[in-house]
Amino acid sequence: MLRGKIHRATVTQTRVDYEGSITVDMGLLEKAGIWVGEKVFVANVTNGARFETYTMEGERDSGIVALNGAAAHLCSVGDKIIIMGFELTDKPIKAKAVAVDGNNRPVKEFVY
Repeated sequence: MLRGKIHRATVTQTRVDYEGSITVDMGLLEKAGIWVGEKVFVANVTNGARFETYTMEGERDSGIVALNGAAAHLCSVGDKIIIMGFELTDKPIKAKAVAVDGNNRPVKEFVY
């Protein structure tokens, strides 16, 4: 089940020669209910690429969304992406989501 989502984040950095993962503004992770170290599914709205990685904590309120390591080959700075965290459960859950603007600032929070 979808548990948390950051909708239409803008990629701010790509770092191929870096530890693999996605670095995300800690404030955004918290608003979406996604944990540091959690496996996430990333959909690139700009080019259609889809991949899995894990999250790393970015500076709070910095707006950072950086693709690191191999995942950096699948995105470019400025691409729009959706970051999704899932939970295995046998019961329905309510997913938290945060939509962001072009600077990765929260503009709307909602629950599915």
